[in-house]
Amino acid sequence: MNSQSSCTEAELNNHQEEIPPPTYKYFPGWTMLGIAGMAQFLSAPGQSFSVAVFKDPMRVSLGLTETQYSLAYGFATIVSACLLPFVGRLLDYWGARIVLPIVAVGLALACFFMSQIHTLTGLYIGFSLVRSLGQGALTLISVWMVGEWFEKKRGRATALAGFGSAFSVMTVPLINSWLITQYGWKTGWVFHAVTVAVCLILPGIFFVRNRPEDLGLHPDGIDPALEPEPEEEKPGQKPRRPLLIPTIESWTVRQVLRDPTFWKLLSVITTHALVGTGLVFHQISLLGSHGVPMNWAIRMMSFQAICATLLMFPAGWVTDRLPSRYILCFSMLCLSLANLIVLTMPAIWMVVVYTFLLGTTGSIFRSTATVVWINYYGRMNQGAVRGVAWSMMILASALGPLPVAMSIDYFGSYNPVLCLFATLPLLAAAAVWSAHPPQLFKDQPETESEPAV
Repeated sequence: MNSQSSCTEAELNNHQEEIPPPTYKYFPGWTMLGIAGMAQFLSAPGQSFSVAVFKDPMRVSLGLTETQYSLAYGFATIVSACLLPFVGRLLDYWGARIVLPIVAVGLALACFFMSQIHTLTGLYIGFSLVRSLGQGALTLISVWMVGEWFEKKRGRATALAGFGSAFSVMTVPLINSWLITQYGWKTGWVFHAVTVAVCLILPGIFFVRNRPEDLGLHPDGIDPALEPEPEEEKPGQKPRRPLLIPTIESWTVRQVLRDPTFWKLLSVITTHALVGTGLVFHQISLLGSHGVPMNWAIRMMSFQAICATLLMFPAGWVTDRLPSRYILCFSMLCLSLANLIVLTMPAIWMVVVYTFLLGTTGSIFRSTATVVWINYYGRMNQGAVRGVAWSMMILASALGPLPVAMSIDYFGSYNPVLCLFATLPLLAAAAVWSAHPPQLFKDQPETESEPAV
């Protein structure tokens, strides 16, 4: 009897082992990529390029000075930075399938609240909500999804999702300007509330899946078991790259914080956040000081987004093939040169070159600077690691508008802060040049077994 039952159990086990995994003619990761791009587009209510258009109408309506308005924005950004590591840990634990709809509902309500404020206190609360949920949580969710569903194509996939952010920069300032001119700034915030509610909540509920492994799949839709056996190396022949980069051991947040490379990489994203936010937030008045009309200053935001969009995919392609430290160093040189141009502005047409350089930096920031964390430190704790890094980035962006406002309020000129903004990227470029892959991964070549590192 026992022998018969043992045989039966063995037959059942063999039968279960023969059941093939589910097959998909269409890789669901592309759907996740589309939702990630939509999330980046709809993070606009909490982004500087959108808030910048609301600045003067809201400031005048509420009777605030430049410094008061910038302090409220900076305080909200600090709140967002403090909450972001917590959001990252929630993502690693619960996944985007649960966190995304909750954040989308919160952002829609926050935008509606912004349309109802009448006091400085209300502005502090409203900014804290839209910055934490839009610029912070929603953007983190987007890149988390891409990092989970793609590995070998991570740089290009991140660039494709970044098109949502670039298209947002390209269109939202113009939409805001038209809505404010025609209907007032309060209607503009209501429009954002409705857009987020309609376009993001339901897709987040019905279509999002956390990881390809949840569906019996693998990142990029490629089964590692189907990897061809490595060919024997012949003298003078370059070894063939595998179809799928192996998933590497993940670092914990505590290990990452003790790694010097982390701080070198961090110098780049914090410098970009500090300088870029300060320039974009005050772009209308900053370019206006050189005789650039307001409508052209707003259009330059769109042109900057066009440049970032056109360069986004090439940046992602390069990210999958070259060490990230070289690309990040180049972006810092572009940012420094952009500040030198707006500082001197030898001719009005140079504003186009200035905008192109900012667009180039933005394309690298949305591709290389986004995937470098997961490429260096692994998948398992990517939400927590990115949460820590991005919280520091957001703290830097919180400071960005303030020195620009203080420069014009106390010195009557933008020149002092522009000199500072031109120097900081050079220091970051020098630091990131030596940001080799961490010691744990030294045995893996930078350009083969670990793309973009």
